[in-house]
Amino acid sequence: MTENAQSGKHPAVRPARPFFSSGPCAKRPGWTPEALKGALVGRSHRSKPGKTKLKDAIERTKKLLGVPDGYRCGIVPASDTGAVEMALWSMLGARPVDLFAWESFSEDWVTDTVKQLKIKDARIFKAPYGQLPDLGQYNPAHDAVFVWNGTTSGVKVPAGDWIPASREGLTICDATSAAFAMELPWDKLDVVTFSWQKVLGGEAAHGVLILSPRAVARLESYTPPWPMPKIFRMTKGGKIVEGIFEGETINTPSMVAVEDYLDALSWAESIGGLKGLIKRSNDNLHALEQWVAGAGWAGFLAQNAAIRSNTSVCIAVTDPSFTALSDEAKADAIKKMCSLLEKEGVALDIAGYRAAPPGLRIWCGATVDTADIEALTPWLDWAWSQIKT
Repeated sequence: MTENAQSGKHPAVRPARPFFSSGPCAKRPGWTPEALKGALVGRSHRSKPGKTKLKDAIERTKKLLGVPDGYRCGIVPASDTGAVEMALWSMLGARPVDLFAWESFSEDWVTDTVKQLKIKDARIFKAPYGQLPDLGQYNPAHDAVFVWNGTTSGVKVPAGDWIPASREGLTICDATSAAFAMELPWDKLDVVTFSWQKVLGGEAAHGVLILSPRAVARLESYTPPWPMPKIFRMTKGGKIVEGIFEGETINTPSMVAVEDYLDALSWAESIGGLKGLIKRSNDNLHALEQWVAGAGWAGFLAQNAAIRSNTSVCIAVTDPSFTALSDEAKADAIKKMCSLLEKEGVALDIAGYRAAPPGLRIWCGATVDTADIEALTPWLDWAWSQIKT
């Protein structure tokens, strides 16, 4: 802990941008509403200019992420959640399914699969917050559903070597807080979903759904036994609706949000593309790791560095005076810390997710400047010094 924090003095430097929320996330550096001036407002998304912008967003997304040829990429309703639901409702049931859960959103996909779709041949592998389940339990004859990065636990999948190339089932991966910040092994992933609001800081409401040829084959060969809502329907007459993956969205998108995403893509391209984005996220995580090493009162919820997220970084309070408290008292202490930081205007929305163990969650995605992470850490020490009992 810094000397100023121990004395109760305010740190001298404040973050230039106090936006560390894990979703919606910070806008790209230098963003102003002027970035939206080219938005196709008052025009149909089905007009030629509208389709052009939507297709541009799709093609640039594929190029930036390095999506292989033959994979389809579409803009879909209801953010990442909508994209995941489309995949689950449209593809599950053809094979047994292995579900891996280690935080709240992966738990949601377990609930959808087992309680809503009522897939009987389901195996569930769970781990507590801060850890990963045994991914080696995956049966390649089964479908698999998992998140690549646990947004509410700060735990990521370190690699895709547990998924064989010769698998028979599909791998359905919620990558919403991983895409644009981590390398994704595309040859091991059949369905990948994310939203604009995470690593690129885009406006919310829309999701992205990426399908491998194997996923398309499933859609064209399998009809689920349950009714299919309109916004989930990706086939017609037994064939994939290609328009979805060429800018013809199922429902009406916000062309303002599309313009904002195009602006975010331009910024990403200007800083070196995917490599530049990953480096910024890694640099932000490294700044927090350096601080934790000397803080004395804080650690990472993901203690194993190999599985530690470089985006949704979850901080655990390790001081004995805190760990001895009841869960309710811990939650109150975190609330007080966050309130102090917000009042000072140095950190907004950094409380851990409501279902996670009481702690802090600091977004380190590429739209956050490392200088702001470095300026934030003395304030974390200061806030702890104010509420420590």
